[in-house]
Amino acid sequence: MTLIKSISGIRGTIGGKTGDNLTPVDAVKFASAYGTWLKNNSDKQKLTVVIGRDARISGPMIHNLVANTLVGLGINVIDLGLSTTPTVEVAVPMEGADGGIILTASHNPKQWNALKLLNEKGEFLSGDNGAVILEIAESEAFDFADVDNLGEVTINDAYMDIHIDEVLDLPLVDADAVRAAGFKVVVDGVNSSGGIVIPKLLEQMGVEVVKLYCEPNGHFPHNPEPLKEHLGDICRLVVEEKAHLGIVVDPDVDRLAFISNDGEMFGEEYTLVACADYVLSKTPGNTVSNMSSSRALRDITQKYGGTYEASAVGEVNVVDLMKKNNAIIGGEGNGGIIYPELHYGRDSLVGVALFLTYLAGQTKTVAELRASYPQYYMSKNKIELTPQINVDAILEAMAGKYSNEDISVIDGVKIDFANEWVHLRKSNTEPIIRIYTEAQTQEKADELAVRIINEIKEVAGI
Repeated sequence: MTLIKSISGIRGTIGGKTGDNLTPVDAVKFASAYGTWLKNNSDKQKLTVVIGRDARISGPMIHNLVANTLVGLGINVIDLGLSTTPTVEVAVPMEGADGGIILTASHNPKQWNALKLLNEKGEFLSGDNGAVILEIAESEAFDFADVDNLGEVTINDAYMDIHIDEVLDLPLVDADAVRAAGFKVVVDGVNSSGGIVIPKLLEQMGVEVVKLYCEPNGHFPHNPEPLKEHLGDICRLVVEEKAHLGIVVDPDVDRLAFISNDGEMFGEEYTLVACADYVLSKTPGNTVSNMSSSRALRDITQKYGGTYEASAVGEVNVVDLMKKNNAIIGGEGNGGIIYPELHYGRDSLVGVALFLTYLAGQTKTVAELRASYPQYYMSKNKIELTPQINVDAILEAMAGKYSNEDISVIDGVKIDFANEWVHLRKSNTEPIIRIYTEAQTQEKADELAVRIINEIKEVAGI
């Protein structure tokens, strides 16, 4: 059982002992720290926070604890109920709220939950702000409201529909063209809120939808991380249904993966590549992704005369660099699309709408479209951490071993070889070291991963 406190929020497994797991006490403590931070940085008499949750079994419990903690601090709450991460991000500025909290552990299994924290723009907090909230939580420097100044809760369950409307109003989204194309799509909503909002978006674009695991009951039918090894059911169903493609989202709907018409993975790395290809073809400009993302985005960006830059891993880092570089699209290679035309957050609804509009103008199948892109292959691996492992020493040793190569230490260690790369970093959300490799064939990517993992184990003595 695990509790991870970081500048991006608090994440842990439900149950167990306070301080070791995400217990009700920990949820209240961290919500108190966030609300206190908001109050300390505002002159308003009354603050407002938007909250929403994914469909995890623990969601209603954590949701009620967090909402009523904010009420106890004298903060008003706009309660979206079952929602998505990007929906809450859209709602915060639309409501003129002072912040937002999404209750979701994203791609983690069902025993996990988390508090993701937003600022008044509906964007994730900076590292500095997150660090202050951690300090407040540790010191328990909370000052709750008296009985005459408690906050109030307003229920608003319309925001997933509002979010869909905002996506359909984007200039580069053409629902009429998608409707005319007559697409049939299989959707795997991993029994969370994506099982509601993605089919609804598709139906409003005139798409025939085949639902798979779209009951939002929180019982994830497979590991919710949208990777090939977890998606056998939808891959088979796309072929059986003779569908044009399959769509997979994670529980909070900020990661998006496609299944090609032949039942093969389009590749989560290529979700962003395809959407960027479309957006850049209409509005040339710059792009950003994180250092663990495919070189293919760089290639596509350069094709349209733009500039590509890589940030440290983490949505807030991608967004910061996108703003600095005036990027018109960006995201992360895990299937996260950030399209500033709507908002600065990973948004699967935006990705679905852009991709289908692009596909409607193509003569290619999804499989043929995938084959038309620069061919890179990734291997994503991890090593479980124990308290005895000195991660910093391992990363320093690996950087030293490959000091003659192109090395970046902005985020862990990235080693760029001529035709391949490896990125090593400690996860912000799980007790693991991530080892990502990319090469021009899957065999070479896998071989590089095996070599690096063996070298790490040798350095760590495991």
